[in-house]
Amino acid sequence: MAPSKSESAYRLLHEKITEGTFTPGYRLVLGTIAAELGCSVVPVREAIRRLEAEGLVTFERNVGAMVAAADTTLYLHTMQTLAIIEGAATALSAPFIDAGQLAAARAINQAMADLLVDFDAVRFTELNNEFHQVLYRNCPNPHILELVHRGWNRLAVMRTSSFTHIPGRARESVAEHARLLDLIETRAPAAQIEQAARAHRTTTLNAYLAAANLPASPL
Repeated sequence: MAPSKSESAYRLLHEKITEGTFTPGYRLVLGTIAAELGCSVVPVREAIRRLEAEGLVTFERNVGAMVAAADTTLYLHTMQTLAIIEGAATALSAPFIDAGQLAAARAINQAMADLLVDFDAVRFTELNNEFHQVLYRNCPNPHILELVHRGWNRLAVMRTSSFTHIPGRARESVAEHARLLDLIETRAPAAQIEQAARAHRTTTLNAYLAAANLPASPL
């Protein structure tokens, strides 16, 4: 079945925002978008409200809808949230990660290790995203998984790599990935996996905050 006009508008805008076609502060003009899609402004408005709920769009009085701007506070809040919900998603997903998926995750982490020689922060971040997707994608709780996806979407719209600002964190991250995979492979208790995944995310956040001369996250 063909997607609704509202869904089509959402997919178009989501893609253009996360891929960087629409940059932070870009004004989303309903009429222009509707004309591109060949529809009325109603489904476009619905799509923008959905994106606003996800944190990708903001609305200002007398200005209208705009692509959300990236800032340190947004990064802090997003990473704090991800530390909690992605840790839970990874722990819940762990029993369903098979040998093939573990091997794929180890291969991705090795590719990240290889990048440490001639560091490429953008590619490293792409591989990091792929690695974590393998770990949490089998989460049987769809509500937690939806929240994880929202968090990653917010990071994507910022279009900035933590590792650009804290390149030294990359080597530590690869080592933490390996330990996390060992926990999953040996069927460690869910609480231990969750704590390791949460600590991994929080350590990256705190390294970023330290580089910005800001206090560490209390969580």
